[in-house]
Amino acid sequence: MQSRILAAIVTACLFVSGAAWADSDCVAPAGEWQSREVLRQQVEQHGWTVRRIKVDDGCYEVRGTDRLGNRFKARYAPDSLQIRELEIHFSDGGEASDYLDRSWKVK
Repeated sequence: MQSRILAAIVTACLFVSGAAWADSDCVAPAGEWQSREVLRQQVEQHGWTVRRIKVDDGCYEVRGTDRLGNRFKARYAPDSLQIRELEIHFSDGGEASDYLDRSWKVK
């Protein structure tokens, strides 16, 4: 029950914040971009496995699997390497709580 509530909360947050992502193109000048290898190392430090990194609409797009085997697609700003968008395809047993701050309590 708690995982369903948590999943609903995450989904609602994504829809609400969708307006902020409406213009998801990155606009950093190419001279300010960090390398793909630096991004790969950053992602792998989280325990994720990188399958592919490509450039899409001026952003880095990373595809791979997380430490639980869930497939993900993430978009990063190429200059700051801050995540801009995250899409997760949960496999059996996967849930949104794996991506949220564990200090949150859902009742």
